[in-house]
Amino acid sequence: MEPAISVIVCTHNPKRDYLDKVLAALKSQTLFYERWELLLIDNAGEKILSSEIDLSWHPNARHVREDQLGLTPARLRGIREAQAEILVFVDDDNVLDSDYLEVTLQISKDFPFLGAWGGQIKGEFEKTPPDWAKPYLPLLAIREFEVDKWSNLLHQHETTPCGAGMCLRKVVAQKYADLLKHDSVRLGLDRKGVARQGEILLSCGDSDLAFTSCDIGLGTGQFTALKLIHLMPASRLTEEYLIRLVEGGAYSLLILDSFRGKTPTPPITSWQQKILAYLKSWKMNPKDRRFYQARKRGEALAIQEILKFNKSAIA
Repeated sequence: MEPAISVIVCTHNPKRDYLDKVLAALKSQTLFYERWELLLIDNAGEKILSSEIDLSWHPNARHVREDQLGLTPARLRGIREAQAEILVFVDDDNVLDSDYLEVTLQISKDFPFLGAWGGQIKGEFEKTPPDWAKPYLPLLAIREFEVDKWSNLLHQHETTPCGAGMCLRKVVAQKYADLLKHDSVRLGLDRKGVARQGEILLSCGDSDLAFTSCDIGLGTGQFTALKLIHLMPASRLTEEYLIRLVEGGAYSLLILDSFRGKTPTPPITSWQQKILAYLKSWKMNPKDRRFYQARKRGEALAIQEILKFNKSAIA
């Protein structure tokens, strides 16, 4: 019997205690093992995971080594290897509720017009988030909501699932893979290993993948019944890291919009506009000001990159 779901876990030098929790949650899924397969994509790790992690508990599990570093190449390898019509992408710090796969399968039947969907994501933190950080927790893929929602409109971020626990029809995944065959720049929309100091934290590969559903006439959605826990190290709650996320998110979003035909807002050029933006920032408290300035830096860098790319395309 062909599996109904392919679970794709992409990992690069994982925290072993986190990955052990991820696999333990998969082991306890209520959906019979025969109905789903498990692909553990070892993305250019320093250690060969197949020699360290035992997947023999699952009758349809495979280790897959992908030597091209990057989340997007790892996902593309998972798409090529997957046998099922429904794919579920699970990060190496995502602990699924025990009925996650069963609910996913039911949604795929009840909502045939959706091509990509996700659910609620709660954070489990090594350290309690400080009060000032709480408005920025959605940047860490923390999503809690009370009603189901879906749409077939492009750029509708409220219904667009993030990568953690994203469920995708194979036809959408194959379309995405085809798009990237002819677009090497697009391969760079997500991170490649651990970003070094000063590097932009890219983050829009998830959205590009989900938006591909709209490209082929399907929609995206989010459902309250789908739940997972996102394991969060203390290092992701520092002001420095969150500011880098804000900057990287603003940059990535404009770059993605440009790929998808949405013209970005022109940069501030007149001295009057610059003064107004400056005055706006100084009405904020110092911490909010730093986040605001990070977002503006990301947008300015993206617009410079887009203008450069457009000039080279014309030439």
